[in-house]
Amino acid sequence: MAKRLSEKQIAAIELLARPKMDGKTYAQIAEEVGISERQLRNWRNDDYFNDQLKRKIVANTIDRLPEVMQAVPDIIINEGNAAMLRTLLQAHGMLTEKLEVDNKGNNDADTSAIKAEIERMRKAKAETKDS
Repeated sequence: MAKRLSEKQIAAIELLARPKMDGKTYAQIAEEVGISERQLRNWRNDDYFNDQLKRKIVANTIDRLPEVMQAVPDIIINEGNAAMLRTLLQAHGMLTEKLEVDNKGNNDADTSAIKAEIERMRKAKAETKDS
């Protein structure tokens, strides 16, 4: 069953999702919603609540995304911001995460064991066909 938010949780998300929380503290938001600050902090430790907050923040900012993406190249060029370049390349699917594989130990034994298991399976398959 899908988890649902209470009206107070929805109201809290609305306030928390505003830029810089409209300058309000957790205590002020909690008071406005009609809960304790402790309750608000408990909600902030809940994964489902945080997922819904993130969704609201995205919904609030999605309209400005084209402006942001348009500004990125100027920031990269004018400030030499390598991190921003990486972000832009990732956004365009031109850069993937680098994965490093550490190959330690004696792999001959592992390979031999795998080859032996493959051979055992081949023989078992051949025996079942012959039966």
